[in-house]
Amino acid sequence: MKNMQDFDLSGNKLVGQFPLCLTRLTRLQVLDLSYNQLIGNVVPSALGKLESLKYLSLVENNFEGSFSIGSLANLSELMVLKLGSKSLSFQVESESYWKPKIQMSVIILSSCNLVKVPHFLLYQKDLIVIDLSGNKISGIFPPWLLANNKKLEALLLQNNLFTSFQLPKSAHGLLYLDVGFQGNLPSSIGNMKSIVYLDISNNRFHGVLPRSFLMGCYSLEILRLSHNKLSGEVFSESVNLTRIVELSMDNNQFTVKNGQGFQSFESLELLDISSNGLTVAGSLCKQFIWGYSSAPLLLQDNHLSGEIPGTLQNVSVLDLRNNRLSGNIPEFTNTQNISVLLLRGNNLTGHIPRQLCDLSNIHLLDLANNSLSGSIPSCFRNKSFGLQEDYSFISITNRFFYLYNDFKSVIQLDPSWLEDYLISPQIKIEFTIKHRYDAYWGGNLNLLFGMDLSENELSGDIPAELGVLLELQGLNLSHNKLSGAIPETFSVLKNVESLDLSFNMLHGHIPPQLTDLSSLAVFNVSFNNLSGVIPQGRQFNTFDSQSFLGNPLLCGKQINRSCDNSNFQVPDNEVKVDESQIDMVSFYWSSAAAYVTV
Repeated sequence: MKNMQDFDLSGNKLVGQFPLCLTRLTRLQVLDLSYNQLIGNVVPSALGKLESLKYLSLVENNFEGSFSIGSLANLSELMVLKLGSKSLSFQVESESYWKPKIQMSVIILSSCNLVKVPHFLLYQKDLIVIDLSGNKISGIFPPWLLANNKKLEALLLQNNLFTSFQLPKSAHGLLYLDVGFQGNLPSSIGNMKSIVYLDISNNRFHGVLPRSFLMGCYSLEILRLSHNKLSGEVFSESVNLTRIVELSMDNNQFTVKNGQGFQSFESLELLDISSNGLTVAGSLCKQFIWGYSSAPLLLQDNHLSGEIPGTLQNVSVLDLRNNRLSGNIPEFTNTQNISVLLLRGNNLTGHIPRQLCDLSNIHLLDLANNSLSGSIPSCFRNKSFGLQEDYSFISITNRFFYLYNDFKSVIQLDPSWLEDYLISPQIKIEFTIKHRYDAYWGGNLNLLFGMDLSENELSGDIPAELGVLLELQGLNLSHNKLSGAIPETFSVLKNVESLDLSFNMLHGHIPPQLTDLSSLAVFNVSFNNLSGVIPQGRQFNTFDSQSFLGNPLLCGKQINRSCDNSNFQVPDNEVKVDESQIDMVSFYWSSAAAYVTV
């Protein structure tokens, strides 16, 4: 053990205090205890005995107390230092008199309760990564930190209290910048010719995007501007951002008129301009993001008006919820790869086009809160909602491999750096499954299947074919004018967690076979014309009277209404089960025949 050089126990669930016995391993070059649950004080003077140490990481634990960086003065080989804690009482101290002789490459002091930029950084000239995020540093960002470190590739300053930030006049080699400031974006930001990743989200920036930035930062691949007060017309003319992969501009005050600059984004994989107040009048401008790539388009919560263009093509995720769009739903004949289609909360009219049944990769379909009429297409079978068994519908380039060459020098020093800081594009989708709006991120979307057609004017019977959408977890047909019986085929929806058929004109019995739905957590058939005995057993024993309100001809234990009255007909369960089995077999044979015919 005394000759051990690498000691890496990161990413486990280790508890207890820092093991001082490790400081006896005097030949250690790598000590990584990050991402555990260690507590108590760290004795930096003991760590100072590890004079061969090159890599020290203690981040993401629950260490407490003060940590003096000056106590590491004897670590003449140290290149990577990563300190931080989830405990609010952990504080890194840097004595103003300490002038380190060592030149480090990576310094991460996140969540260390720093109130100013550590003085010892003034003497560092070879830094490649600086992370001071999650502290309490205020005032003007010291320009010398950038000026002194010509090799700097990554600078993280998010979640501090800086008031201003200026880049050197000459172009700087920064690749990754994550800052937290307020005020206008400095025009000097355009000096960063090599910048690949820029995140200024969740700040108080206001004003317009500097032209120098749009033309000068031509290496940008990831740009995150979300949750600021940025304004003005964006991308009205060509910009020099041809390598952009992710563009997140949501929750600002941007406007778009002609959107000519969007044509510059040849490599785009995610575009989020939601929650801005865009008001593209009449038909949506063809230049405005339509038809140029297969990127997910997130445009919800704006004031977009006019019709959805039928020329839309290749898009994989389309979120237009809560706008002012009108007209019919396009046939989306050129959009076979679409997996998420969210059109809730607009003024759409007409029928649901049968061509939506041909969207073989569809996972989420939300057409709720419009004025759609006609019947629900019976063709949703065989191809839709997971029956293709292809769950890789959001094909966004793996950020680690995509940017490996850009950050190669950092990775060689700290192999976990890129994985920690460069995550995949932040696709966030909200969908109602259990009577609440939940947010689903990234890869989780591959596992989510749902259909919401509620709050329209749909009529006719509920198609029995919906029962073959085996992957559905949420089905909401409430607040329509649907009639007929509840299809017995719904008993095959083994994954369904929420089934809402309320506020329609359904009649007949509640199929007792629905008690087989072991995942069902929300069931609502209130305010219909249903009759007979409410089934009991399994999940149905967990539903209360709220699920069955407004059906005066229903009886059963759940609503405390006796079924002894002659007005209630108790179904013969044995006969019903036999008949349903025959009907189900016939149904599957007919579905299979229809599929083969097609």
